[in-house]
Amino acid sequence: MRTVIVGGRLLTPSVALPDHSLILDGGKIASITAGRPAAVAGDRVIDAAGLWVVPGFIDVHVHGGDGFDSMDGTPEAVWGMARFFARHGVTSYYVTTTSAPPGSILKAIETVMTTTRPDDGAQHLGVHVEGPYLNPAHCGAQQVEEMRDPDPEEYHNWLESRVVRLITIAPERAGSMALIEEATREGVEFAVGHSGASYEIMREAANRGLRQATHTYNGMLGLHHREPGTLGAVMTDDRLYAQVICDGIHVHPAMVRLLIRAKGVGRVILITDSIRAAGLPDGEYDLGDGQIATVRDGIVRIPSGSLAGSTLTMDAAVRNTIDFTGMSLQEVLPMATTTPAESMGLSGRKGVLAVGADADITLLDANLHVHTTIVAGRVVYQAS
Repeated sequence: MRTVIVGGRLLTPSVALPDHSLILDGGKIASITAGRPAAVAGDRVIDAAGLWVVPGFIDVHVHGGDGFDSMDGTPEAVWGMARFFARHGVTSYYVTTTSAPPGSILKAIETVMTTTRPDDGAQHLGVHVEGPYLNPAHCGAQQVEEMRDPDPEEYHNWLESRVVRLITIAPERAGSMALIEEATREGVEFAVGHSGASYEIMREAANRGLRQATHTYNGMLGLHHREPGTLGAVMTDDRLYAQVICDGIHVHPAMVRLLIRAKGVGRVILITDSIRAAGLPDGEYDLGDGQIATVRDGIVRIPSGSLAGSTLTMDAAVRNTIDFTGMSLQEVLPMATTTPAESMGLSGRKGVLAVGADADITLLDANLHVHTTIVAGRVVYQAS
């Protein structure tokens, strides 16, 4: 059965197409036409009058939400996360782990490997392993005692799973460069994070294949005019994509503007880095690694005072970025759609409204709140 979306304002996002229709068939975008196409028996018609029709959001860095966490290591957790993300316009995401014992990380990976998408949720595209190969000096809320040098016996198990698609690493740790070289040949992407890497080490890591920065500014060596450091390399190396948490807590709005000016929307990726407390009231929550974090006014901290992920959702990240920068929805949208897709080797398939692309679509109301989420041509969420 075809699904036909009519009457909306399409953002592809590179082109604005008012009064155009999308025809979805077989999980793909079959056609984009001006006006309203002729009806075919059996069509499901969605009236998008007054709504923005945009590519589904992609979150490459998200730990949990609605009471579920990746480190729970259960299908129920993956399904619960998928449903929650879909309510906020996310159609694709990468299940993100944290520094933990080898068995716990492997269990989370194997759970993703064997768990399919629920009919009413977003689609996971694999695993983002954040840690354990990180620098304790930039630990943030990650557990220092679980940080270690890359271990081939451990990471070969990850690679054999074929679902690990992104690894956050501190490239200054012994063995990191060898891991980057080996895993990039297997199609795995790498991001610098929780790192004190010098500018020179960062350049070497990029030469070996590192292409992203995890939550830019946070958990990394900062900028100095004589020693550019980790952040200096992220800002100036055009090969690197920069993830950023736009909640107004992790990064000041002025620094969001600076990052976008330095990198451009084609190299900035909006992420949530959300934990299980996202979507839930203030209180105390397990971070999935045994640590307890306190959420107050939506801000997550561990007892040391360090920020511990966020309660941000992707639709809020888009709205915040518009507020922080004064940019339009069309200008901000690539950072939640086409840019993350490109960073993960999915250009033309995800993050775009184009014939032949996956039918992953989000409908937004005039206030940019999610009205409908469609994954592979199927409505998985609709606001009441």
